[in-house]
Amino acid sequence: MILPTLTPATDTRAPSAGLSWLAPRLAAGLLAAAAAASLGYWVLQIADSRMAAAGEASPAAGARLPEPAAPERVARLLAAPSARPEEAVASPAGSQLQLTGVAAGTSGRGAALIAVGGLPARPYSVGMPVGEGLVLQSVQGRRAQLGPALQGPSTVVLELPPLPR
Repeated sequence: MILPTLTPATDTRAPSAGLSWLAPRLAAGLLAAAAAASLGYWVLQIADSRMAAAGEASPAAGARLPEPAAPERVARLLAAPSARPEEAVASPAGSQLQLTGVAAGTSGRGAALIAVGGLPARPYSVGMPVGEGLVLQSVQGRRAQLGPALQGPSTVVLELPPLPR
């Protein structure tokens, strides 16, 4: 009788084949999570529709939409020029000028947003001519001073309207 010789078994699997069990389990776990999320969604939808049919208030039914904002308040918040002319403070010589914004430094240098003759406001730096023979002389806080020359006396002082409290 001839006995076969036993040879040691050789592993013919690839080195990453040891993790081959992970992919199916991971896929099954993801599918189970998706199914559970879908089931939960539909249970909540059915419960909400039954509460609405029974006359009970659902959480979303009691929620109110915010009231629309008043255009005047939005304009004031965004520092738009006021639609009411009595709020603009200007001398008679500068009655065609309206100050709508100021960017001032501590030295009086800076820029001002000035509307000339009812046109949209444009930025003017200190020293630039504004119109009507006026030059922007300085800006401070909420005020812009204009005059015929940069170093001369101020003939027009424009101020922003007071801030609402």
